[in-house]
Amino acid sequence: MSYDLMVFEPSRAPRERQKFIDWFDEQVKWLENHEYNDPSVCSESLQRLYSKLSEHFPNMNVDDEIFEAMEEAGTENRLTDYSLGSAVIYAAFPYSVAKEAYTTI
Repeated sequence: MSYDLMVFEPSRAPRERQKFIDWFDEQVKWLENHEYNDPSVCSESLQRLYSKLSEHFPNMNVDDEIFEAMEEAGTENRLTDYSLGSAVIYAAFPYSVAKEAYTTI
């Protein structure tokens, strides 16, 4: 089970409720023409946020050597699955850190 949160670039999202919901639905179809694990596709502010977030909640999509080191250090319970779009960061945190993830975001 995961605790999922999405942050977004406010200048790119509609403010009206139904339009926002429609926009969100489009974002999570993941139709942008890039891989969704590359932070360079994000806006500058989202890149900065991702950099800070991934310090506390490491990206689970790392190479095996880094994953094994985190596992040995006991940090694997903080591994987070990120989907990075041009205007959104969608993060699936382990449920065990849900409160901390919410507070951090």
